[in-house]
Amino acid sequence: MTITGVRTRLWRSGVLEKEDFPFADISDYVCQDDCLVWIGLRSPDAEVLNGLAEELSLDPLAVEDAIAHRERPKASHYDSHTFLSAYALELDHETSELKQTQVSAFVLPHAMVSVHTEDWFDIDAVLRRWDQDSELIKLGSKTLAYHLLDYLVDGHFDVIQSLDDEIEALEDVLFDDSPNAAQKNHLQRRTFALRKALVQARRVILPMREVLNTMVRRDSVMPEPLRPYFEDLYDHVLRASEWTESLRDMISSVFETNLSLADARLNTIMKKLTSWAAIIAIPTAVTGFYGQNVPYPGFGQHWGFATSSAIMVGLVVSLYVLFKKKEWL
Repeated sequence: MTITGVRTRLWRSGVLEKEDFPFADISDYVCQDDCLVWIGLRSPDAEVLNGLAEELSLDPLAVEDAIAHRERPKASHYDSHTFLSAYALELDHETSELKQTQVSAFVLPHAMVSVHTEDWFDIDAVLRRWDQDSELIKLGSKTLAYHLLDYLVDGHFDVIQSLDDEIEALEDVLFDDSPNAAQKNHLQRRTFALRKALVQARRVILPMREVLNTMVRRDSVMPEPLRPYFEDLYDHVLRASEWTESLRDMISSVFETNLSLADARLNTIMKKLTSWAAIIAIPTAVTGFYGQNVPYPGFGQHWGFATSSAIMVGLVVSLYVLFKKKEWL
């Protein structure tokens, strides 16, 4: 009987023997010491997962975590298996929206069950890694878990690199001498979108340190030849975490700098408006004074008009030169 969304593989002594064999044959292979079985479930229904859990003695709490949404990345050891929960990430470069899907795995002595829900998660890429590393397959189910986690961490790095590039691209717009309204609006929206994506990525990347630490430090049955691979992956996770922290500082700096530049531009505009208002006030004051209905020096004389004009021009030019020196204009 073929069940939708279920894929299977069988290795015997490290050599791939069968693929997509009947679901009912799983129990016949997992009890054999020279066999290694992978069962891949995509959006499994409760009947399939519960049936498999009963057949392989999977812990009910772990089964519940595998199908629950928004579980925190973690690694838990049970009597018969180790349960892993992590996230695959993908960044939409057009909208800066971060897609994420939970990927869970039950690691048994001679089998691994993986569970994911989204179609965009490329499980075939994980299978290709298994095919390319047939020597490690001989070490058992921990090898399958290693390549799955390694693929997820590589995806984290791709997302972080994309976020880094996007944040650097914001600097070109941020320090534009004369940004228009559309550029300002784009910068604000892009900054907010990247900040949101970074927060979401940080929530699933930072806990990966605990996942790998549990696998490396607390797994007493870890094959020794495989331990250096997990330790190297742990170093990658630490680097991804540190990179995420630095990006958080960068996006915060961009956000704060944008506010500071907006204030600076506003101050510049206010200085210009104030300067021009002061310049315009001079002729207004002079013409207002000479427009009084009382006699004044030069009243009704040509030299009086010339004097008032000279006063206006002189004071206006003086203020203009003064404001230019102070870079207010």
